[in-house]
Amino acid sequence: MLFIPWHSNWKPIYMRIIFCIFSLVLTMTSFAQNEYHVFPIDGKNIKGSKVGDGSLDRPWELQTALSQSSERINGGDIIWIHEGTYNGNYVSTLTSTVNSEFITVSAYKNDKVILNGNIQEKTHYVLEVMGSRVIFKNFEITYLGEFNRTKSGNKFKAVTGVNHIEGEDCKFQNLIIHNIPGSGFGSWKSTGGSIIEDCLIYNNGYQAQRGHGVGIYVQNESNKTRILRNNIVFNNYYKGIEVWSASSGTNREFVKNVDLEDNIVFNNGAPSGQPWSNLIVASGDRKGVNIAKNINVRDNVFYHNVDFQSAKNYGYGNSITVGFTDKALVEDILIENNVIIGRNNALNILHAKSLKFQNNTVYTGYIHFEKSTLTGLENGSMVFNNNRYHTRKVKGLRILKHKDFQLSEWKTKYDLDAESQWKSLQTFEVDPVLKVEKLNTNSLQFNVAVLDKEGDDVEVDFSSKGLKKGLVYKIYDIENRHKVIKTGLLGEDMKITFPMGLSEFEKPLHNSVAVKSQGNFGVYRIEFESAKKTVGFHNRFFGWLF
Repeated sequence: MLFIPWHSNWKPIYMRIIFCIFSLVLTMTSFAQNEYHVFPIDGKNIKGSKVGDGSLDRPWELQTALSQSSERINGGDIIWIHEGTYNGNYVSTLTSTVNSEFITVSAYKNDKVILNGNIQEKTHYVLEVMGSRVIFKNFEITYLGEFNRTKSGNKFKAVTGVNHIEGEDCKFQNLIIHNIPGSGFGSWKSTGGSIIEDCLIYNNGYQAQRGHGVGIYVQNESNKTRILRNNIVFNNYYKGIEVWSASSGTNREFVKNVDLEDNIVFNNGAPSGQPWSNLIVASGDRKGVNIAKNINVRDNVFYHNVDFQSAKNYGYGNSITVGFTDKALVEDILIENNVIIGRNNALNILHAKSLKFQNNTVYTGYIHFEKSTLTGLENGSMVFNNNRYHTRKVKGLRILKHKDFQLSEWKTKYDLDAESQWKSLQTFEVDPVLKVEKLNTNSLQFNVAVLDKEGDDVEVDFSSKGLKKGLVYKIYDIENRHKVIKTGLLGEDMKITFPMGLSEFEKPLHNSVAVKSQGNFGVYRIEFESAKKTVGFHNRFFGWLF
């Protein structure tokens, strides 16, 4: 090792060495990454422009930034969107031509950035995306002010929050998509390999004869896997997540290769007064070509409001539907390690050819199967095991218009569920900590879902989450996400108690029909930060010189 002795007269030499190293690092960084800046076109202090160059001195307005060619902005570059409300409908044609590098479009640091689509335009999206290898993160997409949510009159316009129509391998991270008069997120057949994660998607849709507008609608024609991970999707007017196509006769397969992991999906349909599926995996292709296949549903929480004190649990409240028509039986579906809670028909496995259903906890009146599943049940292409079923009656496994089975009969008849258990609704028990999942975009933030039948507070252990004691925390109720409901310090035991029955923190939801989750179920975002002020890099690096 080279040793350079210290001498006070050599301080200028040391300074030159350090600054040369620092300059070299900056030079290397500048080649690897260019940064561009966006401000609202009507900004108070700094205004974005169509004729700027993206610098802080001459920033762009948003549409100009999103329209740049790959000769100007390419993989590794960042577009920073600075604080403000951006009124308009925007189209991104950004594309990275560097296979291993992404263009990033993000809110600047902790700036609050809102894309407001409530303007007088004929477009049917707030943000439309067509381009590959682009990351969109850390901003909000919504409608502000008054607008029509009833399909009547000339002024109504159904809109999608994010309309991802083409371009593979994109990432959508930590977006808040809400109050859109249509679907929150549509990501279509030509968008394989893309990831939607850490997003909050809620209160989207409109009312016609029934509710319309889903949280996430996803398709995939590619052999690349689509991933929906650690999102919270709730209170949309129609369904929560649709892995689905209603089209028939297309003679193409584009409902395939999708993974859903660690999502919390609840109370979808509530704003329209009719609970709908929190998740549907299916195709409506009556020609039987476009089959939903190779879909993995792992480690998710699906919930509809239930009264655990009632032994009857009547009423519609579907959490998962698999299959839609016997002309398009789904294939190679995995449903594993999920909590599935609803009312009479929380779990509908309707039209399936091959499926694995294992290690799930189910609370429902009945588990419904259609007759079209009989072939798969009888020939061994269905695998059921290690599940815990809670149903209203002992014979809780129902093949519609055929026969009701109790679990022992089911095991004997189809050689399934050898290690599964059945219990009544009254004896339902589950670990009250349903989900504690770190955000991929922020290692100090977690999504948390808890359940207690009696509505008692729930203690959550963070000792395995890589945190240090003494961190400051804030807890937000996801259904009232601007309200801090609890603060504190992470103690020696690394445990935090989450408050249940949050009626005192409620505010009116966006319409008079939607209802807040019952006091037995809570979904939260918890944020940690250091209690001490962080010393800046500059002071730590150069402090000894001055």
